[in-house]
Amino acid sequence: MLNVDTATAFAPAERFEKKSVDAQHYRLDHLPMIHQLVDIVPEAFLILNKRRQIVFCNATFAKMLGIKDDAEVRGLRPGEALECMHSNESEGGCGTTEYCVYCGAVNAIMDSQNDHSGFKTEECRIIGRDGTTALTFRVWTKNLTIGDEDYTIFIARDVSDEKRKAVLEKIFFHDIMNTAGGINGVIKLLKTADKDELEELVDLIHGASNTLIEEINAQREILAAESGELEPDSSRLNSIGILKSVYEVYAKHEVAAGKRIEISQDSDDVDFNSDARILTRIIGNMVKNALEAESPGATISIDAKTNGAVLEFNIHNPKVMPDEAKRQVFQRSYSTKGKGRGLGTYSIKLLGEKFLKGKASFTSEHGLGTIFTFSLPYEGGKG
Repeated sequence: MLNVDTATAFAPAERFEKKSVDAQHYRLDHLPMIHQLVDIVPEAFLILNKRRQIVFCNATFAKMLGIKDDAEVRGLRPGEALECMHSNESEGGCGTTEYCVYCGAVNAIMDSQNDHSGFKTEECRIIGRDGTTALTFRVWTKNLTIGDEDYTIFIARDVSDEKRKAVLEKIFFHDIMNTAGGINGVIKLLKTADKDELEELVDLIHGASNTLIEEINAQREILAAESGELEPDSSRLNSIGILKSVYEVYAKHEVAAGKRIEISQDSDDVDFNSDARILTRIIGNMVKNALEAESPGATISIDAKTNGAVLEFNIHNPKVMPDEAKRQVFQRSYSTKGKGRGLGTYSIKLLGEKFLKGKASFTSEHGLGTIFTFSLPYEGGKG
C-alpha cells in the first residue's frame, strides 16, 4: 500500500508503508549469500525499492552512520539516513524539495529506474542538518530486478577529502602562483623603473603581497575550522570599523578592477563582541564573491544594520544568481566559477555559524539583485 497524497517539487513523494518495506527486506535478506556479497564491498552499499526507500544496506554503510544494522534506517531514503539538511524540509522528504533538482544522488536513482542500461554515476553534495557538516559522495546506481520487483543498487563513496585536496591544489597551484607570478613580474620592472614609476610599482607589490597572505591565511583557517582546531578570540569591535577594514582589503584587489565598493551612509555605528579576524574573513568573502559575480562598472554596497537582538552585515550586488547556484551556494564543492573552487560561500557558513554562532543567508531576486547577509547576536551598544 502506498501513501499518495504528498506534493513534491521534484521526485515522487509516495512511499511504501513499513510492513511492505519489511516484507521486501525479508525477501532480500534470505537471498543466498547476500550478506557475504554486500559486506565485502568496501563502499557504502544500499538496495532501494522503487520508491527510493532503503530496504537493505551493508556493514560499511551501517558503520558510517554508527548504527547496528539497516533496521534503524529501513524505509528511509538515502538523504534522510545521511541527515541532509533538506531531507526534512518538506512532507515528502528526501528528493522532493526544489533543492533536490540538483542532487546527484536522486538524479542517479531516477536515471537508473528509467534506463536499465549500465551504472549511472553522479556527484552528491550534502550539508548536514547542523548547517556546517559538508560531505561529498560519488554515487553509482544500477537497476536490479529480483523476482517481479525492481530495486536500485546504490553505492556511495565519500570523496570529501579528495575534493578538499583538489580545491586546495587549485588554489595553491593556480590562484596563489598567479599572485606570486605577478609579484615577481613587478619586481623585474623595478630594475628598470625611473623615480616617477617607483611609488606605483611599490604599491602594486604591496597590494599583491597582501592578497597572497590573505589567500594563504584563508585556507589555513578553513583547514583549522574543519578539524575543530580554530579557536575564536572575542574582543570589542565596531561595525563601521569592520566594514572599513574589509573595504581597505578589497577596494584595490584585482577582482575589484573597474568596479566600486561603497559603505552605505546609513549603516549603524555600533559596538559588539566577536572575533575580528574570523568576522573580517566572512564579510571579505561575501564582498569578493559579489565582485567576482559583477561586470566592470558595477557597484557593490556593504552595510551594517541592527535588527532587534541581531546585527546584520549585508553585501549587495546588482546581478541575480541563476537558480542552480541558489540551490547549491553553501555546498562545499560547488562553485559558479568552475570545478576545483567553491570554498568562499562554504567558508562563510562554516566559520560564521560553527564558530561565531551567527547565521549566513542570502536573497537573490529580479529587481533586487543579490544580498548576502551575515547576522550576529547583538546585545546593544553605540559606537
